[in-house]
Amino acid sequence: MATRVSYPVEVKMKAIEMRLAGVPVKEVMDKLGIRNVTQLKVWMSWYRNGELHRLEQPVGKQYSFGKGPEHTSELAQVKAENRFLRQQLDLPKKVQGLGEEVSPKAVVAWMESIRGEVSVKQACELLGIARATYYRWKTILLTKREGVLTEKIRQLCAQHKFRYGYRKITALLQKEQSINHKRVQRIMQLEGLQCQVRMKRRKPTGQPTHVAEHQLKRQFQADAPMQKLVTDIAYLPFGGKLLYLSSILDLYNGEIVAYSIADKQDTALVLDTLNQLPPTHGAMLHSDQGSVYTSLAYQEAVKGKGIIMSMSRKGTPADNAPIESFHSTLKSETFYLEGLTSTTTAIVERVVRDYITYYNSIRIQTKLNNQSPINYRQLAA
Repeated sequence: MATRVSYPVEVKMKAIEMRLAGVPVKEVMDKLGIRNVTQLKVWMSWYRNGELHRLEQPVGKQYSFGKGPEHTSELAQVKAENRFLRQQLDLPKKVQGLGEEVSPKAVVAWMESIRGEVSVKQACELLGIARATYYRWKTILLTKREGVLTEKIRQLCAQHKFRYGYRKITALLQKEQSINHKRVQRIMQLEGLQCQVRMKRRKPTGQPTHVAEHQLKRQFQADAPMQKLVTDIAYLPFGGKLLYLSSILDLYNGEIVAYSIADKQDTALVLDTLNQLPPTHGAMLHSDQGSVYTSLAYQEAVKGKGIIMSMSRKGTPADNAPIESFHSTLKSETFYLEGLTSTTTAIVERVVRDYITYYNSIRIQTKLNNQSPINYRQLAA
């Protein structure tokens, strides 16, 4: 069972202040060392409900329903009772009355103002009303408020001809009142007031024309060089701009037989890598179903080299595991190992090129009888 962590009141208040200032939840947790997001949500709930006194309660201590906080000392209890007595003196005469003289709106407002001072039961006894009556009045008033808010949202949507989504409607409402965007979104969904502007569609980066069959079928062993090849593109987000590495690996000995580095993930990148291959007539080249691989230009180039095309099934990266593993190894043994997660573009390119040379010529592999890929190929020949 995990150890429960107790946070000081100062940390809890700082977390609440940061969230109110719009700081993302993850950033708040990282900065203040908060382990569980649920704790932060509970503190925010207490703040919104006016229960700041609960921030001082010990770990695992839960107040009984309707009883309010347990006072830590006799002096604190006396102070709380004095505050309650002052509330009684300030209570409007119409609220202190009985029966039809009692104003539900005033009762609910007063009860909200003394929340945390005394229990609901004590306050209802002072007013001479049943708790069920108070909760019924509260529900009715909340329903009325929701109706007023719904009508205001409906008017704003109509005023802007349903061009605005819930985020912009929330921004307009927040000029007059404090309101959560999730509440606005829920009301707009229930009332069918969503934005009616056509959703923007992303244009594909390539021109898909043909998806090849999955012919490799995870048979990652080859009997001769350049018999089975696998290719993929890896992201290199370590320099001044995002770079892409396109590489082709020979399954016979795990050698990288071709690669290219560019700042665009387009068809030109994979064509440049493909054109580096030596004569490979009859070889099988396996890739995923990325748009650059299904593009017409790439398909024609592959066919022109006499290569048989194979593609992974959708959402199944394990179909291309060897090249995925190589890219992971490259990053682990260079950028992550040496802490080069924020450097220059030139250094990123140099690191990749130096590592591929090292990987092919020097780095031994157990499955190759502790030889490097090039040594294994040369000895086999």
